[in-house]
Amino acid sequence: MMFDWKKFADEQQAPAPSKEALLVRVREMLQSIYDPELPVNIYDLGLVYQLEATESGHINITMTLTTPNCPVAQTFPDTVREKLLCVPGVNGVDVTLVWDPPWGRDSMSEAAKLQLGML
Repeated sequence: MMFDWKKFADEQQAPAPSKEALLVRVREMLQSIYDPELPVNIYDLGLVYQLEATESGHINITMTLTTPNCPVAQTFPDTVREKLLCVPGVNGVDVTLVWDPPWGRDSMSEAAKLQLGML
């Protein structure tokens, strides 16, 4: 799924979205962020363990990476934070990177498995 930048620009002028609408926008943005080593977005890859929004537009995300030895482990949470701050209605983002439970192929969506030829 491609992030719709025109829709994004139009929404800059819109009133604050509901929590549910905000989470839809955040998921769309997460689906535009790709793992640095695999050609799959981080949401479908199953790297996002928890995603919450407050009424004030603050996003809390708990995520992992495919391996603790990932070359971008130190910088990737900031990359995710910066992208999510671009979503209309998002007023703050906390990204927590965890290693437990470890990521596994079972976390991937069917679409991601198909994209990687695992089905």
